[in-house]
Amino acid sequence: MSDPVTDLLIALRDNVMGVTESTLATSDGLVVASDANKTHPESMAALAAAGLALGHRLADHGGAGQLREITARGSTGHVIVTAVGDRALLAVVADDGLDEAAFRREIPALTAELRRHLDKDV
Repeated sequence: MSDPVTDLLIALRDNVMGVTESTLATSDGLVVASDANKTHPESMAALAAAGLALGHRLADHGGAGQLREITARGSTGHVIVTAVGDRALLAVVADDGLDEAAFRREIPALTAELRRHLDKDV
């Protein structure tokens, strides 16, 4: 039987060119679900949580409002960490061919659906 949350992460990879893997984690860095082949999900979750916490502080200090995401752009790709409500985050790894327009279209509905699944588990 497949996990519906993992299925959502797989659908993101299938629907957005350039997305190679993703990890859903709690805001304190514990893995909830993952679609990862190259990265270590537990390490990605912990690093993403730390980065998101720093991003929250930076956005607050800069008066940028509530943080939605942080992005690390490297020479061969991206790591995008998106807040999923107040309790979770989604870390997405993408190669340099990321279709950013498609990613921006998909992410609001995906994070809303992930929040619904997380709320069921409370």
